[in-house]
Amino acid sequence: METRTKKKIKKFDAVKTMREIRDKLSLEIMDMTYNEERAYLDKLLAEGQSQKK
Repeated sequence: METRTKKKIKKFDAVKTMREIRDKLSLEIMDMTYNEERAYLDKLLAEGQSQKK
């Protein structure tokens, strides 16, 4: 007896998107010191908060 499964095409792949974001961020902060990295991330978070309002 054969088992058949239907493959669904995802409109949005959360895991793939998260990996892409993480890889991009890792490349951007790769050569930064801890203090530079912290300031950069704080700036990104502040920009994200201001866009929500």
